Amino acid sequence: MQPGVLLVLTLLSMASALHPAPWHTMKVPAGREEGSRKHFVVVKSCRTYRSAQRYCQDIYRGQLASVHSTSTNDVLRKLAATYTYSSVWIGAVTTCKNGSWKTCWEDLSPWNYANWARGQPHRLFSTCTVLSPRDGLWRSKACFWLRPFICQY
Repeated sequence: MQPGVLLVLTLLSMASALHPAPWHTMKVPAGREEGSRKHFVVVKSCRTYRSAQRYCQDIYRGQLASVHSTSTNDVLRKLAATYTYSSVWIGAVTTCKNGSWKTCWEDLSPWNYANWARGQPHRLFSTCTVLSPRDGLWRSKACFWLRPFICQY
């Protein structure tokens, strides 16, 4: 067997051990933000950012969660921490358009709140955003990584 193929197979087996198969979906009870009509649900199956967004649209007729306040961020952090130790996708993408970096919500709601960790977001290439259930801070990640996620509907 070629060394390159052996390396790829080894990496794939390591990745599958770290992440459950994405077709095993485990939904959890939805949380509801105080004073809001939004419902949030953590989906523990690991998916890429785009696959997670499609799942939220197809299953909940919603989006990946957008966060517009400290209180919402704390609700989502606590909800995620109840079900996973892994950082979860939320609905923010950082891209460069016309030479300027900008982060936007998938649901096109206004960008009026952020809770980035120090040195974030990364501005080397387009990235997607995760929320840490440990500290509630946001970090940029490559969008093809497999992560659990939070839908809002």
